[in-house]
Amino acid sequence: MPAAMIEATNLSKSFGANKALDAMDLHVGAGEVYALLGANGAGKTTTISLLLGFLRADAGQVRVAGIDPADDPEQARAVTAYIPEQVSLYPSFSGLENLAYFAALAGKKLNDAEGRALLQRAGLAEEAAERRLGDYSKGMRQKVGIAIALAKEARVLVLDEPMSGLDPQAANEFCTLVRQVADAGSAVLMATHDIFRARQLADRIGILRGGQKRAELRAADIDAAGLQAVYLQHMGV
Repeated sequence: MPAAMIEATNLSKSFGANKALDAMDLHVGAGEVYALLGANGAGKTTTISLLLGFLRADAGQVRVAGIDPADDPEQARAVTAYIPEQVSLYPSFSGLENLAYFAALAGKKLNDAEGRALLQRAGLAEEAAERRLGDYSKGMRQKVGIAIALAKEARVLVLDEPMSGLDPQAANEFCTLVRQVADAGSAVLMATHDIFRARQLADRIGILRGGQKRAELRAADIDAAGLQAVYLQHMGV
């Protein structure tokens, strides 16, 4: 198994009487894409919030590249790139300006040529680099997010429903980009409810329900129809 970049052991978190995570274990190695598959309320967002240091676990341990994000959130975020469902960038800045700004926050100073090269590597058309982000499609904004991850040289990439609302072509392009990031050695965790994209992109898939990981499968061992059947079985459908 590849070296662990994301580790969660016996991870639990409650909000009042609601147990959002219940003794969950998770291991994502360098170069691996792991999909957390589950419906709304399954515990996916809570898992991500714990990995990013926004929450502290009630029990268990979580490590990102060996760092406890609750104890040292700045160091954990320095090695982590996060792409949510809606990428929060500055609409009045160009794609190039957004990239330069967020790279600088991570301590990476880019000149224009380096920024353009990263945006092209992330699949953004050359002519779009100077356009204001407010005119971008969601797929284009996601590509800027990938470029920021590349600029940070992030060892961990965390995705929260990243392909929701993308058209099929844009979703396929995004999957290709994420696969390239993983193949370069980063660990990728994707939270999603999209069975087809989980099967397409991930190496391993964990099915989450009620804060518990009910099953874990290798994508190579199952097709999309089989994954759907297993998923529905664990959802009680």
